[in-house]
Amino acid sequence: MIVLSGIQPTGRFHWGNYFGAIRQYVELQNQADAAFYFIANLHALTTVEDAERLRQYTLDAATDLLALGINPDRATLFVQSDVPEVTQLCWLLMTRTPMGLLERCHAYKDKKARGLPADAGLFTYPVLMAADILAYDADTVPVGEDQVQHIEVCRDLAGSFNHLYGDVFVMPKAKIMESAARVPGTDGEKMSKSYNNTIGVFDEPASVRKAIMRIKTDSRPVSEPKDPESDHLFQLYSLFVDDKRREEMAALYRRGGFGYGEVKKALAEVALGYFAEAYEFRKELESTPQRVREVVGDGTAMARKRAGEVLHRAQAACGIKY
Repeated sequence: MIVLSGIQPTGRFHWGNYFGAIRQYVELQNQADAAFYFIANLHALTTVEDAERLRQYTLDAATDLLALGINPDRATLFVQSDVPEVTQLCWLLMTRTPMGLLERCHAYKDKKARGLPADAGLFTYPVLMAADILAYDADTVPVGEDQVQHIEVCRDLAGSFNHLYGDVFVMPKAKIMESAARVPGTDGEKMSKSYNNTIGVFDEPASVRKAIMRIKTDSRPVSEPKDPESDHLFQLYSLFVDDKRREEMAALYRRGGFGYGEVKKALAEVALGYFAEAYEFRKELESTPQRVREVVGDGTAMARKRAGEVLHRAQAACGIKY
């Protein structure tokens, strides 16, 4: 199994990023024959326009991923733009991409439906994503349900290219990350920077506690029993604890006689404890940024080697290597 996934550096990682994706990256690196994880700064150009901010976000993302458990001995960590072979491969795929296929993609359709301007970067985003996947012969791509369409596009493009030129590309499959949709934000909606409802993985403890205390709850009286499964505060608490502690909290909900402030304090304690080791490791990495750059540099060399082999194969197949 060869695993490939990327994450955009559009801001510091929050709980939704971790439980929705990063935790699965860490698990999969120990199961895969090879794992390639990249920081998708080319994709981020569609939303981040400040150059210095993008540079800092990219370094922060690399530092955060290492602190959270991406192991350079088990996974190849690199920055998307450091592998020019991918953008060359993207052009080869672009020549075989029907316009109608891209017009049906969700991100482009949604923006057009809302009357917002859509640039060519957003329109061709799925082709670059396909190149990201195909460049490393990845057969397993962990994604949330909202990204499955992009894997289908990738398979369509790879299949079309293979039909025309022979068996050039490995056909990838999506691995659905079920928890991606189950991380509510402070307002109960899906946790997302777009909704301004996030809690940062590496926020200072005081900031984490403050954000948790602001989580919206209903106004039912303290004495009234409550359904834990329909409560987003309980859902957040469940992310951090084992089944025994989860059931103990669920029993408290069903019994009643408690205030939500009690649950918020418990959530703060388990969340800060859960990330404590990563928090300290992150401080250590932050003080030695050259160490992070070396890991990314080593990862880039490995990624370019693999992507170069795939690109050469594709170039030879379609006739631009002579």
